[in-house]
Amino acid sequence: MTQAQTHVRHDAGVIAVVAFAHGTSHFFQLVLPSLFPWLMQAFELDFTRVGLAMTAFYVVSAFGQAAAGFAVDRFGAYRVLSAGVSLLGIAALLVSMAQGLGGLVLAAVIAGCGNAVFHPADFSLLNRKVSEARLGHAFSAHGLSGNLGWALAPVFMVGLATFAGWRMAAVGAAVLAFVSVACLFFARHWLADGAERSEARKQQSSASSLDFIRVPAVWLCFLFFFFTTMAFGAFQNYGTPLLQSLYGLSLASAASGITAFLLAAAGGVFVGGFIASKVAAHDRLVAVFLAAAAAMALVLAAGVLPGWVAVPALAFIGFCTGVAGPSRDILVRRSAVSRFGASAYGRIYGLVYSGIDSGMALAPLAFGPLMDGRHFSMVMAGVAVLQIGAVVSALAAARRAEAPAAAVASA
Repeated sequence: MTQAQTHVRHDAGVIAVVAFAHGTSHFFQLVLPSLFPWLMQAFELDFTRVGLAMTAFYVVSAFGQAAAGFAVDRFGAYRVLSAGVSLLGIAALLVSMAQGLGGLVLAAVIAGCGNAVFHPADFSLLNRKVSEARLGHAFSAHGLSGNLGWALAPVFMVGLATFAGWRMAAVGAAVLAFVSVACLFFARHWLADGAERSEARKQQSSASSLDFIRVPAVWLCFLFFFFTTMAFGAFQNYGTPLLQSLYGLSLASAASGITAFLLAAAGGVFVGGFIASKVAAHDRLVAVFLAAAAAMALVLAAGVLPGWVAVPALAFIGFCTGVAGPSRDILVRRSAVSRFGASAYGRIYGLVYSGIDSGMALAPLAFGPLMDGRHFSMVMAGVAVLQIGAVVSALAAARRAEAPAAAVASA
């Protein structure tokens, strides 16, 4: 086997194992929601009370993600990722043994701790272990695996709960998590990052571990994720009633619009990986596709399209958002490398990607009152405004990242 073939095999192995772990994390985000009908009946809970478990999950995950970044830089991404997936498995076992709401919330808190590690650990491994020429494909596979995890969770959990009961469904989820842990263990020769961490500590020796907080590009990337995820949360939570109200679609047709949005987003992520590997101006690519998504959202908000066009239009928004994904991740990498090299991958990715959980948590608070007030066009317009905010954030982050690099080059 030639050296080039060895590098390809190594990169493919790292990408596959990390993507499987990431898919597992997204799968677990829907484990409890998929079981809500059974849990509500078993413990006599209403939607508000059972929803407390998911609130606990996302709050812990949002705060824990920033902290997990420091753990990644201190102990290594492989160790932290393995611990995170293990916590997901333990949480699923606790769900299977729960006797009430308290047990579910405890399981959700532990699952939130496990979920918090994924973005800082995943992206640290991909950045350190995958050849730069294949990073676009790596980020594409990473994003696509998350979408697949979301898609498979309801089918797996509902199907198993229907035939074997909700407790056995939770056990099945635990088995999946521990299979992922086993995959990480057997791939440890690809993923162990001791040498990289030693070098990163040398780079970091003259700088404070909190210096990255004062870098505007980091916060601009945080805002970018916050805006895009909040827009996504609006579609995920309210897409079906929006299409019903704005375009008079049936429940089935409106629901198919959300499916089309998610599938198109997954397809966009796949295509975006190839594009990201070929272009250098990732900030402009992100800006073009998110601007196109914002324009279509404004058209949908105006209510001028015939009903049969609404679903393809929503799919177009999903596709554009997906295409921007891999270039978005490369843009974050550039922002990290331009000032700190590899010494702060975990911390920067942890802080930046906590914008995802923040956006998902705030989307219902922002758009729920508009939905209750039947201001459906304003919801779509709000999505467009958020996409425009993401465009501005991406372009500004790219300019901030280029400034230190230019200074180094001229020195």
